[in-house]
Amino acid sequence: MGRASSSSDASAAKQQRVRAWFAEVSDALVSVFFPSGCRICDRLLTSASRVPLCEECLSSFERVPGVICEICGRPLPGWKKEPDQPVLCPACQDRTYAFDRARSFAVYENAVVRAILLLKFEQIEPLGSWFAHRLAEAVNSEADWLAADVVVPVPLHRERERERGYNQAALVSKPLANRLRLPHKSVLLVRTRARPDKQVLSLEERWESVRGAFATRPGSQVDNLRVLLVDDVLTTGATLDACARALREAGAKSVVGLTVARALRNPLPDTREW
Repeated sequence: MGRASSSSDASAAKQQRVRAWFAEVSDALVSVFFPSGCRICDRLLTSASRVPLCEECLSSFERVPGVICEICGRPLPGWKKEPDQPVLCPACQDRTYAFDRARSFAVYENAVVRAILLLKFEQIEPLGSWFAHRLAEAVNSEADWLAADVVVPVPLHRERERERGYNQAALVSKPLANRLRLPHKSVLLVRTRARPDKQVLSLEERWESVRGAFATRPGSQVDNLRVLLVDDVLTTGATLDACARALREAGAKSVVGLTVARALRNPLPDTREW
């Protein structure tokens, strides 16, 4: 019985790989014989890629610079890293955040902003996978402190996800989990309170809108887990902080935030620029 089940699983896995291969080949053929324009700059796409952006736009994404806050990952232009001295922004000097660390792939400006909008409102899964590959590189480059047991996307409120049909954070977190060979737990966290209808929130409103807005799903096993928490953009860190607090209260051992992009702004309403 067990041997037959194992053989059936292997056969199903093989069929899935074959289907995936044919899907990639068909996408490549379509892109060659029916070329389309880049979704950002409208240049003709000439490469056989499923990502609907040209190489010029993809290469224009400005990576987060080298000197950053060691906790929240905020770029610190003009700062110099001294040997054996931690580099901390003013917010993290006050131990503000509940997550252990946060890292991002690119600076949230110019072409990256438009790419995030495509991810958020058009469900372009190949673009999510492309971003996941870059985040996986970041994880592997800092594996000493980014060790994890599970990958979790920041959840949308159920009404927002029902309206949109998907969670954009999961478009990145799921392929990231596959690359890292980690379990993907899309229902470990839930958002219990919806975001305010107001389009633009002040710093104070951002923090207030997510305070206590997340919880672990009843019955979820969280004790002693090391969590990689994935979202599209880190603006103030308020959302990652609220999610991390919920995970910590449920017994998580550590929480590290990973986002596609990082906004360059003062993260807290009560923190002055230095």
